[in-house]
Amino acid sequence: MTKVVLTQPLTAQAFAPFGDVLDATGAPDKLINQGLCGRFHDRAKLDFGPDGRAGISIFNAEARALPYTLDMVERHPDGSQAFIPMHQHPFLVIVAPDENGTPGTPLAFITNGAQAINLHRNTWHGVLTPLSAPGLFAVIDRIGPTPNLEEHGFASPWEVRAP
Repeated sequence: MTKVVLTQPLTAQAFAPFGDVLDATGAPDKLINQGLCGRFHDRAKLDFGPDGRAGISIFNAEARALPYTLDMVERHPDGSQAFIPMHQHPFLVIVAPDENGTPGTPLAFITNGAQAINLHRNTWHGVLTPLSAPGLFAVIDRIGPTPNLEEHGFASPWEVRAP
């Protein structure tokens, strides 16, 4: 029997146990640049540990489609990881709660095309999964001397699909 995960819209409340949703909804925290720019201030809890620093990289991922086969998740024990799309296309975000050192049942979210995410340190998550080309993202994550990656392959894959 195939295990299925249904996608849901990405909301700050549903995503809160795993990270931050970065968007510019509602009123800005303040207006800057002579009142011509709204600043949505300090939207992510960046965490790079005591021996890390922030790095900004550019990722260019191949577009995928639903249904999507999820056979592996990963996590970064030493730092957070933010994905900021350099386009206005929705992308798939998969996360899973930690259950005694292994990932639990995955959850799948679809962004609205104007959202970015910041995954908290040690959060199980799927790989970068754009649903349209280009798959260009700015990524802010930890740069440091220790390996900051743990992968977990599922014994049986999950099928991620729209409801």
